[in-house]
Amino acid sequence: MTEHRTHLPQLDGGLFVTDAGCETDLIFNHRVEIREFAAHTLLEDAVGREALADYYRGFLTLARENNAGMVLDCPTWKAHPYWAGDLQATEEGLARANQDAVMFAAGLRAGFADNAGPIVLNALIGPRGDAYAPAAEVAADEAQAYHATQLGWLAATEVDMVTALTFTQSAEAIGVTRAAKEVGLPIVVSFTVETDGTLPTGEPLGHAIEAVDRVTDEAPAYFMVNCAHPDHVVEALHDGPWLARIRGLRCNASRLSHAELDAAEVLDDGDPEALAQGYLELGRRLHNLTVVGGCCGSDLRHVTEVVRAIRL
Repeated sequence: MTEHRTHLPQLDGGLFVTDAGCETDLIFNHRVEIREFAAHTLLEDAVGREALADYYRGFLTLARENNAGMVLDCPTWKAHPYWAGDLQATEEGLARANQDAVMFAAGLRAGFADNAGPIVLNALIGPRGDAYAPAAEVAADEAQAYHATQLGWLAATEVDMVTALTFTQSAEAIGVTRAAKEVGLPIVVSFTVETDGTLPTGEPLGHAIEAVDRVTDEAPAYFMVNCAHPDHVVEALHDGPWLARIRGLRCNASRLSHAELDAAEVLDDGDPEALAQGYLELGRRLHNLTVVGGCCGSDLRHVTEVVRAIRL
């Protein structure tokens, strides 16, 4: 049974924590191999499951210690058909992976039932293709048909919501939003931006948010920005009513561009305290900011500093 699907508590304000750069943290800081950068593959054996569980427990503990809520991710970002070939997976196997990821996260939530704030189960939906370098534009109708498969699998689980994470273009975001609406799943759309504040396609962030809202009758519960340093996000925040639709940030610790990060052989983990100050600066523009976490290069240290800065 779902706990928060009919109403997401983060819409009521307060502070909600998410995790950080799961894959980069586990790979570079803990020497955990992740096949094809697909975190759900860690659930296939006991060692991988424990590594992933230990990672998430750190953020659940952070939320509990700060009387905050938690948006707890189910590691399903690459558990969709586009990656089936690379992962040597069948559609049936991917369906099971999505179901297992939700059950895994639900088990973690049960272990923190004493948390003062709500814990919301959130399944991640990745874009169709490379989030750093989209190969082509995806039409909204095509995206709707494509993402309907994974969303159908997830709708049958106890997941509370889904987040279209690191999306690069408004048309695909429109499609995934429509598909989520069809199966009754609340959806959050999280765009990524380049160093100049525009999406990888060159589309301004505000234009993308307005386009999704206009075509879907404001169907997303809210919007986020992820996989970009605060210095890059601030470039995108031109004045407009669309700023009120952004409730979440998951920023990179690194100031490197996506192309530079893609080619990097060592982790750039930036400065946790400086990252936290960047969140405070963005919070002065984003008055509805409720959900904070991290993305590439960040880990529990970074999110801890962000929460500490916000709580001061």
